[in-house]
Amino acid sequence: MKVGIIMGSTSDLPVMQKAIDILEHLGIATEVDIVSAHRTPEKLFDYGQNAHTRGINVIIAGAGGAAHLPGMVASLSPLPVIGVPVKSRNSIDGWDSVLSILQMPGGVPVATVALDGAQNAGILAAQILGATDTEVQHRIVTYKQELKQKVIDGAKSLK
Repeated sequence: MKVGIIMGSTSDLPVMQKAIDILEHLGIATEVDIVSAHRTPEKLFDYGQNAHTRGINVIIAGAGGAAHLPGMVASLSPLPVIGVPVKSRNSIDGWDSVLSILQMPGGVPVATVALDGAQNAGILAAQILGATDTEVQHRIVTYKQELKQKVIDGAKSLK
């Protein structure tokens, strides 16, 4: 099982690193690359059409500004695509990215997480994989129990 993590430029890496980190924590392999929808369209087409032939099971695509990367990859790939809108220096407070990824036409779904929500994208990718892989599903259950315990421990520290 492997998750492909792509982004439009290296400036997106600080946000997308959160997806890489959570997937690593959950023991899921990743393949990370820069694929610009506007500057490397040939690479985008190759990635979208062939990721599934390289053993990738889910794609996480992060993009800022016009944020065409997730939707374009989803239009080309048979794999589930999770879009991460990235608040970039050239964005309109991130809303342009959110809406570009969220407002996909019928037939080309992109699961969309919150602005800069790469951690949740990684968790969602793991949950998709866990639907058919009991080992991954067990790691998700353990992770969620750890989250619960952090809240319980935090509440105890208030008393």
